Amino acid sequence: MTDRRLLPANGRVAHLSLQGQVKADLYVAGEAARIAVPLTDLLSRPDGPRDRQLLLGEPVLVLERLDRHAFVQAGKDGYCGYVALSALGPDRGATHQVSAPATHLYATPSIKRREVASLSFGSLLKIVGQEGRFAVTDQTLYLPPVHVRPVGTPMTDPAGIAELFLGTPYLWGGNSRGGIDCSGLVQTALLACGIPCPGDSDLQWASVGTLLSEGTDLQRGDLLFWKGHVAMVTGLDRMIHANGFRMAVTHEGIAEGLARIRAQEGDVFLGSRRP
Repeated sequence: MTDRRLLPANGRVAHLSLQGQVKADLYVAGEAARIAVPLTDLLSRPDGPRDRQLLLGEPVLVLERLDRHAFVQAGKDGYCGYVALSALGPDRGATHQVSAPATHLYATPSIKRREVASLSFGSLLKIVGQEGRFAVTDQTLYLPPVHVRPVGTPMTDPAGIAELFLGTPYLWGGNSRGGIDCSGLVQTALLACGIPCPGDSDLQWASVGTLLSEGTDLQRGDLLFWKGHVAMVTGLDRMIHANGFRMAVTHEGIAEGLARIRAQEGDVFLGSRRP
């Protein structure tokens, strides 16, 4: 394995499983942790660009702690990179996942009080009870129970999940309702339905589902790939994608999109896959 995004090694440390395969000063088992803030960037290096984003409650394996950052491997897809130390907390486990496009956490069980945090679809929480109309987290924060579902209860319509993000601003490397890119949208939709999916379109093209023969009738949930881009079929000649053309998650006609991208980028369409 040589893909930096999936390699739990940085030259100084490496996961124990890589001993004898990659060079490192130290081989470690790692320490289980969780993301303790609503949203944080996963960086290619401590001062580098964003590769992806991680949401509240997502599990990570901490391989190295530095001055202000930690080298981690994300539990949901194996991606490796750096997050701010301040974004990490103990591995408290999770019982529920946000299933609404977004929700709010409150310090008291009242929607009339100011929220203390906004959470995106997919955020993980440990719910310990209910007070009135509110679920109570292990941090004694409150949110509407209608906005969460128990962990381990996958949804069944990836395209429907993607449609929850309609209108979300395009953000390179984004993974939240506040900003998302094409591969982040597809990953979010598939993971919510229990379908393994990496975070970038090249890896999705290489690994998700099965390749469809040219001319195969497309179904809702099928994936369309271009070099550096991915979209999801929602219906007859309709697709949804986070795209830089509209700078948002939008619906677009498949034939229209194919023609537009061909005119802009050339013949970069790769094909289709069915998760």
